[in-house]
Amino acid sequence: MTHLLFLHGIGGGHHAWDGQLPYFSARGYAAHSWDQPGYGHSPMVEPYDLEQIVLALKRLVDKVCREPVVLVGHSMGGLIAQEAYARFPEMVKALALGFTSAAFVGGSDFAREFVAARIGPLDEGQSMADIAARLMPTMRGTKSSPAGLALAQRVMSGVAPETYRKAVRLLTTFDRRELLTKIAVPTLLVAGSDDKTAPPGIMERMAQKIPGAEYVLLEGCGHLGPMDQPDAFNAALGAFLERREL
Repeated sequence: MTHLLFLHGIGGGHHAWDGQLPYFSARGYAAHSWDQPGYGHSPMVEPYDLEQIVLALKRLVDKVCREPVVLVGHSMGGLIAQEAYARFPEMVKALALGFTSAAFVGGSDFAREFVAARIGPLDEGQSMADIAARLMPTMRGTKSSPAGLALAQRVMSGVAPETYRKAVRLLTTFDRRELLTKIAVPTLLVAGSDDKTAPPGIMERMAQKIPGAEYVLLEGCGHLGPMDQPDAFNAALGAFLERREL
């Protein structure tokens, strides 16, 4: 049985995949979604860096799956999936990278603006619920599911502020652009035409660098991806798994 392990975004948690787990479980897959360290009931790791996060992921795979898995990552989860492949390629059977990128370089103007925009409201005394209510509607697409937006806001509201701070800074340390040409497992990239955080052009160029990668564009989909258009996302991932006989 193929194990699918779903990795959430920065404002997420395991419930971000509520639209995927029943769908793929019903089709015979062992479908799991994790809480990254510091999210949900997962213990924090120190230092909160890519090495420790991926080691936590490997411990989960070794304990629950005990065989190579298909890593399905949304946004930050896509970064963690790439990092996991870079460090432990034997752990990965295939990759499905959605609404993500190959680098988030800390010294860039975009990265500095991102950190300020995400952490600034916490410094001003806003709650995670306040931030979610303001931020999530800006990430939806023109064909978004209203229920998906509500789910995204609810999940983000439950993220611990200190975890969110650490995760925001974690993103700025990620750069695996040189890995793309070396990826040797079946890989799917899913982008949203309305995604301004991980624009489709960036994802299409990623796909062109990964040998044999498949690229799917969801029209009218924003950055919320699997929550934004759960049926279209599930169909894209399901078709990929079938084609690759995973």
